Amino acid sequence: MAKQKKRKLSKADRADIHALYQDAVQDPENELDTFDRFFKRYRKRKPRSLKEDFCGTALFATAWVKRGKKRWAVGVDLDGPTLNWGREHNVEAAGPNVAQRIQLVEANVLDVQEPPVDLVCALNYSYCVFKTREALIRYFKVAKQSLNKDGIFICDIYGGTEATIEHTDPKRKYKGFSYEWQQAAYDPITHDTLCHINFYFSDGSSMKPAFTYAWRLWTVPEIRECLAEAGFAHSDVWWDDGDEDSWYQLKEKAENQPGWLAYIIAYDD
Repeated sequence: MAKQKKRKLSKADRADIHALYQDAVQDPENELDTFDRFFKRYRKRKPRSLKEDFCGTALFATAWVKRGKKRWAVGVDLDGPTLNWGREHNVEAAGPNVAQRIQLVEANVLDVQEPPVDLVCALNYSYCVFKTREALIRYFKVAKQSLNKDGIFICDIYGGTEATIEHTDPKRKYKGFSYEWQQAAYDPITHDTLCHINFYFSDGSSMKPAFTYAWRLWTVPEIRECLAEAGFAHSDVWWDDGDEDSWYQLKEKAENQPGWLAYIIAYDD
C-alpha cells in the first residue's frame, strides 16, 4: 500500500494567532505614553497601579509593569487559553521581577473590583460587547468601584460615516503577513455591528476570519451619559485629529469624518 503524502502546512497553519494580533493591532508603548500623560494632567502625579479589563494576552499590562519598579497590574479576561498564552509569552517572558507584580484573573469583568487601582482601562472597544444601557452602566459602576479615590477610567471609541456601513479597509502589510479590518454587517436600528480581523500570507493562505466581534457601536454621548449614570462626576473626550505631529485634543464638538478615534476619560473631583 502506497504511503499517503503528508500535506505541507501553510503559513496560516503555522502562524500564532495571538502574536499576529499583537503585532497588527496593539501598540502598548505609544499607548502607555498617552496614558501617563493623561494621568499626570488629571492627577499631577505618576500612576502606579492598573486594571486592564478584557486584557486578552495582557500585553498592555505587562508593558505597564515594565515601566517602573513600583508598578503593578491586574488583567481580567474570560478566555482562559488566551490568558495562558499571555502568561507564558508576555508575563513570564518579562522575567520574575515583572511577573510577580502582575495578576491575571480569569473572570467576568463585572465580577472583579479588587484591589483598587489608579487606572482602569477597557481598550480596543472591548466594552462594546455590552449591548444594553443597563449592562454598560453596570460595567462602568464596577470600573468606578475598582478605582482609588483619585483614579481615572479610560476607554477608546471609534466612529464616523464609514463605521456604519459594510466596509473593508485596505490591507496593511506587516513582517510576514497582511492585516485586514472588515465590517461585515451593521444594523441602524440596534447599532449592532459585526466585524472581523483577517490575516493573509504570502503563500496564499489566510485566517479569515481570525477574530470576530459582535458589538454594539456606541456613540460618544451615550457613553458619557452611561458614565454619569454610573456615578462618575465628569467625562472628557480626547479627540484624535489624525495629525501625526499633534497630540489628542480635548473637545466638546468635532467635525464628522469617514473614520475617527477618541479616548473618553471618566473621573471624580
